[in-house]
Amino acid sequence: MSTKIKVHIADDHKILIEGVMALINIEDDIEVEGFSLTGKEVVNWSATNTADVLVLDINMPEMDGIDVLKVFKQRDVRIKTIILSSLSDPKLVQEMIALGANGFLEKSCASEYIVDAIRAVNKGLQYFNEDIKSKLFNLYVASSKKDNDKEESHKDLTEREIEVLKLIAQEKSSSEIADTLSISVKTVESYRRNLYKKLKVKNVVGLAMYAVRNKIV
Repeated sequence: MSTKIKVHIADDHKILIEGVMALINIEDDIEVEGFSLTGKEVVNWSATNTADVLVLDINMPEMDGIDVLKVFKQRDVRIKTIILSSLSDPKLVQEMIALGANGFLEKSCASEYIVDAIRAVNKGLQYFNEDIKSKLFNLYVASSKKDNDKEESHKDLTEREIEVLKLIAQEKSSSEIADTLSISVKTVESYRRNLYKKLKVKNVVGLAMYAVRNKIV
């Protein structure tokens, strides 16, 4: 029997926590490890505990979700995190991704997508509900239009880098890419870092948008 995905939930609304727990408890492969009602509680919990996935609200008392991620980054606390928020500003989403978040869901659709998001993020993928994806895409396109650089070209990418980029754009995890190309996960991560540097993007969304614009996928 496979090990269950352990989830910790952090939100200042007990009713939301209970709602997420109810959704998780009917799944055979996921279980709730515990919950926190404030940002400070999450930080204190992380000092001696861990989980596979953290579901984190942005607006919480004592310390908000952004500050929690900043502390995690300072302390090198590595936990896959899904942000839950009633806000959907794409610039806020970008900030959370830069701080280490792996997914972002609007609270209005959390009940519909939270289980899929937990499974995806646990596999090493990023997860965003469709409205967030659309807003991130529009923001990325708008930023590209303002860029005065010459038209992008992927001529400086190696054939292997293009292969990896295609698979990343298809939302494949590092382990899936490694299996497909018969290389190690460590090598896949090395290609991923090189792609970030060469294409001057910060996350998987940026890589995917580059691949679409340049007809790589």
